[in-house]
Amino acid sequence: MALFKNKRGDEDEPDVAPSVLSSVPDATVPVRPARPETRGSGPMANIGKSLRIKGDVEGDEDTVIEGRVEGRVTLKNHHLTIGANGDVQGEVSGKQVTVVGKVAGNVVASERIEVRETGQIQGDLISPRLTVAEGALINGAIHMKSAAAAGPRPGAAQPASAKGSAPTSG
Repeated sequence: MALFKNKRGDEDEPDVAPSVLSSVPDATVPVRPARPETRGSGPMANIGKSLRIKGDVEGDEDTVIEGRVEGRVTLKNHHLTIGANGDVQGEVSGKQVTVVGKVAGNVVASERIEVRETGQIQGDLISPRLTVAEGALINGAIHMKSAAAAGPRPGAAQPASAKGSAPTSG
């Protein structure tokens, strides 16, 4: 069955030139927009704002948290974003961490931490690089360490100079 009839009644030839037909999308095949959950490095997981998770979250892909997580969030080699509606109650760690919402716990990143204008952190930050936007709220210590040293968990033994204690004479 032909899609078009020409003026002579033949169904074999379309009235529209073939070059025009090839550029018109087929109406029966849905056109999918670019997937918003992907970044340049691969797929991205989303924890939606209606989701509540109690327990640890570990993953091997970039992740956006818009819901509430009560537990540790670990994305060893990936980018973690705490979205505007995101609320994490526990330690957060990843290669890169961006905080737009709320975190009540330490934030550890092997590459960088970014705290946006609406970001709120109640805990220590450990990373070789840190970006804090005007308006962000941080209540905790900031430890700037080299990328190789950013891996240890907060509370690990630190040099006396880092703790702020003076050596005692004896």
